[in-house]
Amino acid sequence: MTSKRDIVTPDRVAEAPTSVVQFSTGLASAEVAFRAVEAGGEVILVTADTLKEDADNWRFAEEVHAALGRPEWVRLCDGRTPMEVGRDERCVPNNRMAVCSKILKRQLIRSYIERRWAPDEIVVLLGYDWTEPQRHEKSIEPWQPYRIASPLLSPPYWQKGDFDAWRERRHIEPPRLYSTGAPHANCGGACVRAGQVEWKRLLRWNRDRYLEWEADEEQTRDLLGKDVAILRHRSGPQKGRPLPLRAFREAIEGNRQGHIEFDPEDFGSCGCDPWTEARRDP
Repeated sequence: MTSKRDIVTPDRVAEAPTSVVQFSTGLASAEVAFRAVEAGGEVILVTADTLKEDADNWRFAEEVHAALGRPEWVRLCDGRTPMEVGRDERCVPNNRMAVCSKILKRQLIRSYIERRWAPDEIVVLLGYDWTEPQRHEKSIEPWQPYRIASPLLSPPYWQKGDFDAWRERRHIEPPRLYSTGAPHANCGGACVRAGQVEWKRLLRWNRDRYLEWEADEEQTRDLLGKDVAILRHRSGPQKGRPLPLRAFREAIEGNRQGHIEFDPEDFGSCGCDPWTEARRDP
């Protein structure tokens, strides 16, 4: 159960000297930014760029930034892509080893915040909504001694997927990735924590982007000399074994889904969530 002291409503957000919004370039964090600005006080947007975001995410982010009145917007970038981080860490990033979100998002943002502000100078605003109080709770400890808030836990309640309501309220077209049916807009629709359903969606929607990730995964497999992959076989005699993107694509495009026993229920984990993942760090 989320305690009242951990839920910061719009009027309480204004009590903090500075509201720092973790702005992912997606809808939820954009709504958080709007509420923070409407509540008053200084607002600063902080974005971690993985170099893999869809171009339309940046169109959306720029329009949101303008609508907010152009507050300070800090864009952080490590300089590496998720798979480049994987090669440096000697692994293929996946749902069990999401080193990309750890290094390209969590460590990058936390390091920047610690260098710039003392814990009592800011409140960090996250995009968890009223259906995710448990994710907010899990983020409290990793952020200590900084204070966090998830304004979407409080009314007016945010309904994910209600794009018409967003357009009517904010007059900004959402990132195009949502129109494909993708549950989030991370990494151009190619999140390493996604399952077979989402990678099939990417293959159908943007084959060239899928092929880029496939080639990147193959390069990493060759470098490591190991049978490792983003996906895994979910059933059959190979259950639990790595399922390379190339083999997955060849099975899908060759209408041989039975060869890999495609799992229509494998959506993977919820989108990139670096702060709840922090509890699993060694």
